[in-house]
Amino acid sequence: MTDDTAIDTRRREIATEHLLFKTMEYVEARHPGLLDFLEASLGHLGDPARDGTKDDEAVREVARRMIVGARAEGIGSSRT
Repeated sequence: MTDDTAIDTRRREIATEHLLFKTMEYVEARHPGLLDFLEASLGHLGDPARDGTKDDEAVREVARRMIVGARAEGIGSSRT
């Protein structure tokens, strides 16, 4: 049997990531520097978990990969 909650969560994550990347593309094209700004903010990003699964650096790494991916798609500054 398929876990409907996991499926719904996966679908929301895919949709959210798509919309986020399109928003990043739109804003960066009109106001260059967004990705640099986001990258500089990662030190403040953390995992809100209060148990053994808490891993601030893993959360930051996910965000870093998203920024790298956005730069690779050509939507970021000249740094690639």
